[in-house]
Amino acid sequence: MSLRLRLTLILGSAFVLLWSLAAVWMLFDLRNQLMFTLDQRLASSARMVAGLLVQLPKPQPGDAGTPLSTERLGIPEGIACQISSVRGEILASSRAAPNSALGVQDKGFHERNIGDITWRTFTLIEGDMRITTADRLDERDTLNRSILLAAAAPVLLALLGSLLVLWFGLSRELAPLRRIRQALAQRSADSIEPLQIEGLPQELQPLVATQNQLFQRIAQTIERERRLTDDAAHELRSPLTAIKTHLQVAGMTEGETARQAVANAEAGADRLHQTLEQLLLLARVEGRLPFDENLQYSAEQVAQIAIGDAQQQGKPPIELHLLDASAQRLLNMPPTLAIAALRNLLDNAQRHTPPGTVVSLSVQFRGERVCFSVQDSGPGVAAGKLAHLTERFWRNSAGEGSGLGLSIVSAIAERCGGELEFVSTGNGLCVSFVVITNTGFPPL
Repeated sequence: MSLRLRLTLILGSAFVLLWSLAAVWMLFDLRNQLMFTLDQRLASSARMVAGLLVQLPKPQPGDAGTPLSTERLGIPEGIACQISSVRGEILASSRAAPNSALGVQDKGFHERNIGDITWRTFTLIEGDMRITTADRLDERDTLNRSILLAAAAPVLLALLGSLLVLWFGLSRELAPLRRIRQALAQRSADSIEPLQIEGLPQELQPLVATQNQLFQRIAQTIERERRLTDDAAHELRSPLTAIKTHLQVAGMTEGETARQAVANAEAGADRLHQTLEQLLLLARVEGRLPFDENLQYSAEQVAQIAIGDAQQQGKPPIELHLLDASAQRLLNMPPTLAIAALRNLLDNAQRHTPPGTVVSLSVQFRGERVCFSVQDSGPGVAAGKLAHLTERFWRNSAGEGSGLGLSIVSAIAERCGGELEFVSTGNGLCVSFVVITNTGFPPL
């Protein structure tokens, strides 16, 4: 069912219900007013006849049944009138009156059945005479139906007109939605340009703005996937070529040369594996894929696990410094991402730390956050190059790294609301990874 039809049915039903209630109320009140007016006419006619009788010769019993003219009695057309004695003898009656007696013993309004006709009567007693005026109820009902029909016709026409105005009004007001739908239907499958639709009502502008934001996010996702594909194709080509070359050398030679070629091929395969893992982790972080969101580790737990992963034989040792109670604070981020970020920082520091020196990892408060600071003993980075550290595959010098470690840390910081800071001194490069914490402590 279309939105226009649904709105028409809902609003139209409300209109019909409200108009019907209003019409019933109006018509019911109109009928009561009509009956009251007709009753007042009977009473007024009876009093008028009583006033005229004072001026006319008193009817004699011998004149009973002799009809009196309407002009003489002054009775409006359609009203029956009888004049009788208090003993019930009919002294005079109008042409519209029945042959039987209309009056009753009591004065006031009554309803009487005479034959097949029901009469509405009003009896007025003046001295020794009883004056009765009456209307036929079937004539009243006919008049009532005519008035009700005349009153109901405009109401019905107004209701139908309201429904038509509602239908066309909804069609006109929903036209912007149709324009949006047509604009979306005319777009190609790979189109990510924002919608440009003029003259939209205020209520639909947020919808188009949200749609354009969605297109922007899709464009960012497509660009991110394209960059990942380009980067992977560029970075994996050289290791694959090197591995293939070493294997060819191993196949054509023997002895120590062949063994060295196989060892070089294995080292290339390890580098290729590490690069692929880094690329996949970067794609997961930037693509907002879920991690272990329900787990929480303290800062000390994350630091110990990251040191255990990064500390390998032949690499510079890592010293952990817990400067305050921040080490026991729970991190408000997935432990997998926190460990991956810290491990990448430690790996990067170890590659730039000369033999015989150590890498320092300190944990301390920074406001309501925890700061992991990794300090190496290398040559540092020039101030003009600090901005390039988080670019993909950018390397400050030739080395074994893939150039993705700091890019991954930057993406994790952006995803989890953290911060990444670089300070280069004469004693090396200090990288600070600041993360949000919870107020709780790890369970025992």
